[in-house]
Amino acid sequence: MRNASGNGFDSSDSFAVSGAAEGAARLHDIPPSITPSHGDDSHLLSRIASPADVKALAPDELAELCREIRATLLAYGHQHGGHIGSNLGMVEATVALHRVFDSPRDRIVFDVSHQSYVHKMLTGRAGAYMDPNRFGEVTGFTNPDESEHDQFVLGHTGTSISLACGLAKTRDMEGPGSGIGNVVAVIGDGSLSSGVAFEGLNNAAEQGGNLIIVFNDNEMSIAGDFGGMYGPLARLRASGGTAQPNLFNAFGLDYRYVEAGNDVSALVAAFEEVRDIDHPVVVHIHTLKGAGYDGEETHADRQTASASPVSFDSPTGVHPTDNVNHSEPWHSDHCNLSDHEPHEGQCEASHWQNPDAAIGKPDDPRKHYGKMAMAALEPRFAAEPGLVVISPATPGSNGITHEFRERAGAHYVDTGITESHAVAYAAGIARACGTPVVATTASFFQRAYDQFFQEMSLNRSRVTVLDFLGGLSGSDNTHSGAYDVTMFSNIPGATMLVPTSARDYLADLAWATAPAGSADAPAGPVVIRVPGEAILTAERDATLLPVTGGQIADRPQSTSLPASVSSASGGISAATVRGTVSVTAQRAGVRHMLDWRVNQTGSHVAIIGLGNAYPLAEQTAAALSADYGITATVIDPRQCTSLDSDVLESLRDGHQQVITLEDGQLEGGWGEKVTAYYANHHVSDGSRNPHVLNFGAAKEFTDRVPLGELNERYGLTVEQVTEAITRCF
Repeated sequence: MRNASGNGFDSSDSFAVSGAAEGAARLHDIPPSITPSHGDDSHLLSRIASPADVKALAPDELAELCREIRATLLAYGHQHGGHIGSNLGMVEATVALHRVFDSPRDRIVFDVSHQSYVHKMLTGRAGAYMDPNRFGEVTGFTNPDESEHDQFVLGHTGTSISLACGLAKTRDMEGPGSGIGNVVAVIGDGSLSSGVAFEGLNNAAEQGGNLIIVFNDNEMSIAGDFGGMYGPLARLRASGGTAQPNLFNAFGLDYRYVEAGNDVSALVAAFEEVRDIDHPVVVHIHTLKGAGYDGEETHADRQTASASPVSFDSPTGVHPTDNVNHSEPWHSDHCNLSDHEPHEGQCEASHWQNPDAAIGKPDDPRKHYGKMAMAALEPRFAAEPGLVVISPATPGSNGITHEFRERAGAHYVDTGITESHAVAYAAGIARACGTPVVATTASFFQRAYDQFFQEMSLNRSRVTVLDFLGGLSGSDNTHSGAYDVTMFSNIPGATMLVPTSARDYLADLAWATAPAGSADAPAGPVVIRVPGEAILTAERDATLLPVTGGQIADRPQSTSLPASVSSASGGISAATVRGTVSVTAQRAGVRHMLDWRVNQTGSHVAIIGLGNAYPLAEQTAAALSADYGITATVIDPRQCTSLDSDVLESLRDGHQQVITLEDGQLEGGWGEKVTAYYANHHVSDGSRNPHVLNFGAAKEFTDRVPLGELNERYGLTVEQVTEAITRCF
């Protein structure tokens, strides 16, 4: 997840440390003597305007350049945050790539591209990392709009080899006139586990020709590495690249190993050896994630009031560390993502670093509601052996803490960066009458669209999906969740719930995961859109819900719901009008989960606010009452799978307008279905055909636009909605 800073999928996360620990929970200051200053020609990095400047350096200057880049990254992480850990490990490799290859004629494709910060520094964008006034100039990922040296906009994982195959295919077909030289795919930091990466490897070997695959093996993913391939990779590292089986050789690929992945001279030599090669080759480099973070002291040591500055004794500022090769199940130490100070080695927190200004702030919605869900599921593990939480490699981002994973044991599975596999795997668990819960980010779930249709929905698999970061946000264009409702709500057989409070969220989770055979259990998969910032903010400040104050009558509870969560469940108002729902939801006990909730009965105007847009519905109703004396009907639909026709029919009497609010793509989304309902059920009495106004997002990609600005753009503010309503009277 990213906010307007846009440099990584977790930039809106906040450190969960106490205020008292704020000062101690920072990395040591970077010594001013090695911190590059923007515009200061005494520093090498300030003089790098293009890869040609890297080639012009004397060989003995490369280490100093790496040293300055590392210092810049560390300082940038303090002030701005970002994917600092993987970039620290790739400093030498990126310098070596631009020393040896001739970008942009030689095409370098960075997988995920969250490890492209150093590449950006060396291709004319160093100032965006050195000058705080320019931090917003670049995204956290490669982007051809920024530079001709960037090949693709990439924020998801595993595709670099496939993309490189495509570039190389065109070069080989067109010959010298293509303008393409060497083609280099840089993959790693966990991205090799993605299934599409293996599809690319398979194609590369068959295609042949010049293709160089640089595998950045830092022994980490976002959390630890998981999967059968990591044992053979460890043996390759231990043997200096000679052990068998060698999975790259098994694909028919040439292979080279570089143990000293943070030695720029060794990497230059390795890349020179494969430059202009006439067949595909994998260059396996062993790097240290977070190289340059202080590796000498423990986290506990850093809690002391005094600490000496970082000492860059090695040529490039890489410290020796013992924080590797953990024997515990999660292949990393106890640093949860964004919850502890990042450091080098097998440290989950080093994947994403929040700026110092974020230290001590409350959990963001992902962590807040993610921890809540795990706390509700955990007491059930002992009695429900088939209950399994599945995370495709992003647990910490979504509140699945290191401590929870250890307590959960076999009830938690990290499948690596494998969303398609994770959903199909969950469908298999469900087929065996288990209870799978798959949790990850909305934009990542796009990668499993086929599995949602086939393995999950077509097979009526009892899979529960926790959909994090759905809706509008200030994220970059690769991580927007604005399209999740259009995706999930239109899959046949799937139910998408959109809770607007913690109570409803837990009740929805309890219903979706009711043990197989329970009378109240849903008949197929259930997607729960995890509440976002607007909901969490309103729960922390009830004045933002001026109609209800957040006080909603409890929903009648089914006896089949687990007792561990029934006390936290709640939700349906006595004012709810029961509706007509899909055929699959006609069974007793299911129907009430899909009923819309009428939280205020009024006249003239009915405002229906979906999910994160619900607080706006109450605030607009309050404004209509205060400024125009209109008591609007306020409705929380609670789901976007089906329309509650009884509620919609009831609005014909006394309501001239029906307003729908949603914080997602309007076209093909939810609100248009309400418009279509009245259009398709037109009655002869024109006074009983309400005029419908839909408010939501345009069908567009947005890149690091602040949420407030997006709401203004799409008319999702009290003033704009109120003005539109009153203009029609």
